[in-house]
Amino acid sequence: VIPIVMAGVIGIYGLIVGVILGQAIEKPDNNNMNSYSVYSGLAHLCAGLCTGLSGLAAGMCIGVVGDYGIRAVGYRTSQITVFNGSNKTASMGADKSSALIPEEGGGDAVGEISGSEDQNKLFVGMLIMLIFSEALALYGMIIALIVSQNSYSCAE
Repeated sequence: VIPIVMAGVIGIYGLIVGVILGQAIEKPDNNNMNSYSVYSGLAHLCAGLCTGLSGLAAGMCIGVVGDYGIRAVGYRTSQITVFNGSNKTASMGADKSSALIPEEGGGDAVGEISGSEDQNKLFVGMLIMLIFSEALALYGMIIALIVSQNSYSCAE
């Protein structure tokens, strides 16, 4: 859920910059003379590209980190034991595929590799990487707001 929300925030950054740039475009006067210069147009183009490309980079980073992070945390929270520390399956005469069945004891047995303490470490690490990924898009929006303030009017 967290990567999806963060990706939505990146879209909101683009919307904010788009509204600001849309309001900065001036209408022609009564004589059909345009006061919107090429300089202002290129500044607005660069602001949009800055927001869009930084949002693209942040979205790709959030997608990769979110995918691997959710798989790792989801794997840990499902309490599926791939490696049995106590080797109960070999002593019971069952086949080796039964090691993929969840433990009845809640998954906190001594000697078990997957545990809830690892889940917290994985989640915190994933969250920190997602926050720094989101900062890429935020920096792009800040630069776009600075660049969009540059304008030149062609009015006489």
